[in-house]
Amino acid sequence: MAENIFMPARVIYGKGALRDNSALLAGLGKTCLIVTGGTSAKKSGALDDAVKALEEQGINFGIFDKITANPLLSSCREAGEAARECGADFIFGAGGGSVLDSAKAIAIFASNPELEPFDIYKRVYENAPLPVALAGTTAGTGSEVTGVSVLTNDETGRKKSISGPDCYAKVSFCDPLYTCSMPYGVTVSTALDAFAHAVEGYFTPKSTGFIDIVAEKCIPDIYNALCTIYETKSLPDEGLRDSLYRGSIYAGVVINTCGTAFPHPLGYVLTENYGVPHGAACAAFFPAFFERAQKFSPVKAKKLCELCGAEPDEVTEVISALADVKIKITADEAAVYAERWEQAVPKNFLSSPGSLTKEEAEKILASL
Repeated sequence: MAENIFMPARVIYGKGALRDNSALLAGLGKTCLIVTGGTSAKKSGALDDAVKALEEQGINFGIFDKITANPLLSSCREAGEAARECGADFIFGAGGGSVLDSAKAIAIFASNPELEPFDIYKRVYENAPLPVALAGTTAGTGSEVTGVSVLTNDETGRKKSISGPDCYAKVSFCDPLYTCSMPYGVTVSTALDAFAHAVEGYFTPKSTGFIDIVAEKCIPDIYNALCTIYETKSLPDEGLRDSLYRGSIYAGVVINTCGTAFPHPLGYVLTENYGVPHGAACAAFFPAFFERAQKFSPVKAKKLCELCGAEPDEVTEVISALADVKIKITADEAAVYAERWEQAVPKNFLSSPGSLTKEEAEKILASL
């Protein structure tokens, strides 16, 4: 298979990434809208650094701080209106994956006032989105480097993504120190999300050559950090925070080319209907995924264990224990959920080891 890699985002990784490179913001415009959630950007120091960076460059700004987990289409459209009201030339997203994803959608709504919330899924609009700058505060989604934004429909509560060349940030400032303020639950779930990205992408047909190298670089970093958390039941130190965040960025590069497999869409079921955090929801299906990987992609499955320095059952135990999902889905419920995902995201099923049928998805859901 020919390699087809596209990742135009400029990424600056390291301590002081934003503070030391604020001049890059000057090229994006004279006014911006800072987009954040309730607390993470403030606690991490990312918001303070963003404000200082903008002030240093003489850039005016407004702040929209109403983004929540699993961001709503209506909130993104409201922020788009706020961006127009303050005359924003660009959007600066500072926060976790929900905020970063939102910033990309807000940039579209800001330059296209005629768009109704659901219209963004049609991917047809007249004006190009505003430029986007990002500063992440969690080590999970890889949104800093992907052309993807996952949004939630207010009416149905269902998550659905948009993607394309217009959904990349112009520049992402990746400072691992911003992730040190994450509490235990968020740290675990976001790390599981990064692990899912790396592993699911690694087993898709698109993972070859360079992408294999990237995946094989980040899988052991993320897994070893997860093992330490599993063994100590405590927050990681600064060094492990660095490994997790760097790993999440590499994992983002993997899914940007390869996409994800069936644990992600099935994981949406757990998030939407049972309130399970996204990373944990994806990890809940790792045992079923890895079982299929061993059967249909034995060479890569063996390589994964070598990268993790563990036997298959040990890897499964660590991921399952950290996900800690205890939910029962009936056979009838599983049939409804599987039908939805077969229609909505067949590529995730087809990209999974051995592919995946609706009937197999039902059994996996009902076996939780």
